[in-house]
Amino acid sequence: PAAPPPAPPGSDGVDATRREEPQERHSQREGEGRAEGGDSSDTSVSSAQEPYRPRLFTVGGTGAGESGRRSRAITETGRRIGSERRTGQGGSIHLTETIRAAAPHQAARGRVGRAIEFRAADLRLAVKEGHESNLILFCVDASGSMAARTRMEQVKTAILSLLMDAYQRRDKVGLITFRHGDAELALPPTGSIDIAAARLRDLPAGGRTPLAEAMLKTADVLRLERVRDPRRRPLLIVITDGRATYGPDALQRAHQAAAHLGATGLASLVIDCETGKFRMGLAHHLADHLRAEYVPLGEVSADALTSVVKGAA
Repeated sequence: PAAPPPAPPGSDGVDATRREEPQERHSQREGEGRAEGGDSSDTSVSSAQEPYRPRLFTVGGTGAGESGRRSRAITETGRRIGSERRTGQGGSIHLTETIRAAAPHQAARGRVGRAIEFRAADLRLAVKEGHESNLILFCVDASGSMAARTRMEQVKTAILSLLMDAYQRRDKVGLITFRHGDAELALPPTGSIDIAAARLRDLPAGGRTPLAEAMLKTADVLRLERVRDPRRRPLLIVITDGRATYGPDALQRAHQAAAHLGATGLASLVIDCETGKFRMGLAHHLADHLRAEYVPLGEVSADALTSVVKGAA
């Protein structure tokens, strides 16, 4: 039999993943220590890895926004699902329903021969269902508890993957980041995915976690966007481990702010970045208050979801 290939230069033959684990755990402890110990000025910047195909996240119900490829909506093109009275100009006539509306009145209109007598009130327009684009608003935890190199790489890779998906579905995107004692609108809603990716690439991590402030900033941004672009429905994606360490009663204030936001009917999901054997489950609690879908970071990819479904079969 052929001899096994030699180990690469500088390798001791031990699996590289196993050799890196202690270093990653140490890095994670350092990041968490910064979050809990105070407003440290220490920051780190991690890079995203190759993006993957993410799951499709949508806004529930049926909207009426601009044509896109994400959520269900009433559109000018698409599958015909019903009819409605004509109230203005334009629209595609639903011939069958128009004839049905005119049929009971033919005798009163003095119909002669086979021709059907129509009136303007008989006209029915086709109601069609297609897909709309949405506003994808990312609210990203960049505090010290997220600063571990491996974790932040995974977070940025997930966001980059979702950004690429948003581009393909013609969405607008916005980016809120929170760290130290502040939540910042790092990127106002835009159609430029390139700018969003650049802001993500340069995003540092470190300091305490102002989660309540992030929820309040999110509410402010969405309030303005409802005025600027009322037809575009938003989808909020909060990416965090759920910790709140800035200010008095930090966790309670965060949950209260999330509950107020959730009560508006906002479509949202919380991507949980907590790792390790012993987990506090704070991101899950945040999702409950926000009335959001809860998604572990490892289940953002479409392939991961497929594996979960197959495992449950």
